[in-house]
Amino acid sequence: MEPVTILIPAYNEANAIVPTIQKVQETLRTAGLPGEIVVVDDGSSDGTGAAVAQLADESVRLIQHPQNKGYGASLKTGIRRAQYNNIIITDADGTYPIEMIPTLAAELQNYDMVVGARTGQTVEIPLSRRPAKWALTRLANYLSGMEIPDLNSGLRGFKKEIVVDYFRMLPSGFSFTTSITLAMLTNDYNVLYIPIDYFQRTGKSKIKPVRDTINFFSLVVRVVLMYRPLRVFVPLAAVLVLLSLIKVIYDINAYDFHLATSTVVLLTLTFQMIMLGLIADLVVSLHKSQR
Repeated sequence: MEPVTILIPAYNEANAIVPTIQKVQETLRTAGLPGEIVVVDDGSSDGTGAAVAQLADESVRLIQHPQNKGYGASLKTGIRRAQYNNIIITDADGTYPIEMIPTLAAELQNYDMVVGARTGQTVEIPLSRRPAKWALTRLANYLSGMEIPDLNSGLRGFKKEIVVDYFRMLPSGFSFTTSITLAMLTNDYNVLYIPIDYFQRTGKSKIKPVRDTINFFSLVVRVVLMYRPLRVFVPLAAVLVLLSLIKVIYDINAYDFHLATSTVVLLTLTFQMIMLGLIADLVVSLHKSQR
């Protein structure tokens, strides 16, 4: 089996990072899986970096940001510095089943990305986050035209050579995983989902529910616009066509075959929406043909 880089972003995880690293080491050793562990300390103020440094283990590389840059920024730093092409990311807070890493690594030999979908027997996602997560997944399913079991799981494996091509559009915050999921699926890469458990985290969550949920929704729309714009423009154009038709019929009956100014404006807007969608789709097609 090819060696892997296990990438662990960490921000103020002093209480959980060492047990997480030790479990990763034990898992790799038991499975006979060669590789390295890269920890990116994202400007922690609680001694996370010092805790990792005290391990003094050659298999663990510590990279430190001078200030907090965000989850996605930490992943990009780690990906750039990864020694191996096959990369598996996991969180430092004890929420993901580390023992699934060898399974993901094995499947990564045949897939471009392997995602641990949080659909196992034990899934401890806070109730307050479930409605937004459900709505976000439904939106992503519709816009991408695919069934996505888990949009933003933090336990996944992928190829470095593929992901670096998308660095310019991958955000620095928590929506990194959402972005790479949609980018890979809408560009027809081979993606496999494996059911996993998800446990209660150690320490306090860094996610800000309202702000991050709004960012996730806007991000899904933006990413789909980049790769499958017709999934956004066709429904909008269809609504405008229907409204225009209703307004034209009304004007014909109300104004003796004359169209009101508002109807002309609506028809113009409909035409512009259709043309904008076609142009966006053409731009995406040209971009894909040049890749």
